[in-house]
Amino acid sequence: MKASLTRFAYVLIFLVAVGYAFFAFPQGVRAWQDKQRQIQEMEKRNDSLARQVERQKDYINRLQNNPAAQELEIRKRLKLLHPEEKLYITGDSDSPAQPPAR
Repeated sequence: MKASLTRFAYVLIFLVAVGYAFFAFPQGVRAWQDKQRQIQEMEKRNDSLARQVERQKDYINRLQNNPAAQELEIRKRLKLLHPEEKLYITGDSDSPAQPPAR
C-alpha cells in the first residue's frame, strides 16, 4: 500500500510541475495562442494571394486567347491609336495633374 501511495504522490507532483511549467513559462499557453493566431493570419494571407494569382492567370489567359481584349489593353496602357483615329483630350483625367518642375 505504501508503494502505491508513494507512486501516486510522485505522479501527482510530476503533473503539478508540468502544469505549472506549461502555464507559467513564456513557451506556455500564451505563446501557443500567439502562434495559432499567426498561423491563421498567414493562412488567410495565403488564400488571398492564391485568389490573386488565379485572377492574374485568368487575365493572362484571356489576353492570350482574345485578340480584341489584347488590342484594347495595349491601347489603354500604351495610349496608342490607329493612323485614322483622333484623340481629343478633355480637362478630366484619371490621375491628378503634376505640379510644374522648378
